[in-house]
Amino acid sequence: MTQPPWRRERREQFPGVPAWSLATSRLAPEEFGVSRLEEVTREWAWGDDGTGPADGAGVRVCVLDTGVDASHPLVGGLERSLVVAEDGDGLTVVDCDPADPVGHGTACAGLIRSIAPAVSLTSVRVLTDGRSGSGAALLAGLRWAVEEGFDLVNLSLSTTRSQFLPELHELADRAYFRRCLLVAAAHNMPVLSFPWTFSSVISVASHDEPDPMTYYYNPAPPAEFYARGVKVRVAWRGGRQIRSTGNSFAAPHITGMCALALSRHRWMTPFQLKSVLYLAASNVVVSKGDAHVRA
Repeated sequence: MTQPPWRRERREQFPGVPAWSLATSRLAPEEFGVSRLEEVTREWAWGDDGTGPADGAGVRVCVLDTGVDASHPLVGGLERSLVVAEDGDGLTVVDCDPADPVGHGTACAGLIRSIAPAVSLTSVRVLTDGRSGSGAALLAGLRWAVEEGFDLVNLSLSTTRSQFLPELHELADRAYFRRCLLVAAAHNMPVLSFPWTFSSVISVASHDEPDPMTYYYNPAPPAEFYARGVKVRVAWRGGRQIRSTGNSFAAPHITGMCALALSRHRWMTPFQLKSVLYLAASNVVVSKGDAHVRA
């Protein structure tokens, strides 16, 4: 009997793609057969139901990052812009100008918008100096987002500091049971970090193909899905666009697809949404052995 993928030795890192990723242009992902849920397809998840394809309308997404430039044409505006700040008694989340001193958060927001054009986006700057931030700031921003009841939270960041692990794990579980799904990017280096390694989140690494709607299921987590993350054209500060590589840019693709599915099927829980992502993945096959047609 062939050893299951989750029992195998982990592959060496592929040159040219971030850690935990798969160079799918060089090594084809495994196919996985669907049994009793084969009626769940991409068409069912976000295709045209007679009124047009899903567009993310009615879904609220929070982007925890470096801030977002709401004026960038690829972002298309924000519902709200906030920052984690000191208030004398600790950290609090307060409104701020919709700006991004770096560009990373703007890039993530623009990618989500490109997949789900009608989604509602809110920015929370947790990388307090624009490039780095404390674990406490990450916890404060995430706690606020969970309590505010967002449908999805995009986390294209992580922490390697184990002292924040218990509280971050508790917050991720609270989000899961409050139907607030965290979509977290894997670290770009082969190191242990959080929260992308938690089972209660959707964890995303990169593949190296150009199609924004092509993504793959990975049967050997911690990274559960591969999405476009290599040489991606993204929004950047100053109204510019650049090409950049990183798992940070793979995660917003999955966040956008989750927004599409939720706008079509508002009743879905995080468990159900993760299952739909699996069933609609490009390397998951229906009973006749045919792979899903790529969007």
